[in-house]
Amino acid sequence: QVQLAESGGASVQAGDSLRVSCVASGLEYSYSLYGIGWFRQAPGKEREAVAAINTYGKRVYVDSVKGRFTISRDDARRECYLQMNDLQSEDSAIYYCKVRDRDRDWWGQGTQVSVSS
Repeated sequence: QVQLAESGGASVQAGDSLRVSCVASGLEYSYSLYGIGWFRQAPGKEREAVAAINTYGKRVYVDSVKGRFTISRDDARRECYLQMNDLQSEDSAIYYCKVRDRDRDWWGQGTQVSVSS
């Protein structure tokens, strides 16, 4: 059974920085063989993709976070991180990580990020 656990969410002020983490367990193969994605969902809105990193370290971002957010991974720890700088109120959401394994998507329980202006 794959399990993803996010952590690091907090209530911060606009302009602050925050790093959220996601640790994986139960994967069928080595963690280094998986691409990892970060998503977020604000109240009343659909879940949106924020950033992703593949097995080669290639990163992609949604336009709204480019230049402010950085995704990274530590394969030895089976962890993926999302460093978020210059946070804005529109970044407030529950942040989730996702991995695809055994022909399905697995999600964590999410971590809440609240940004007040």
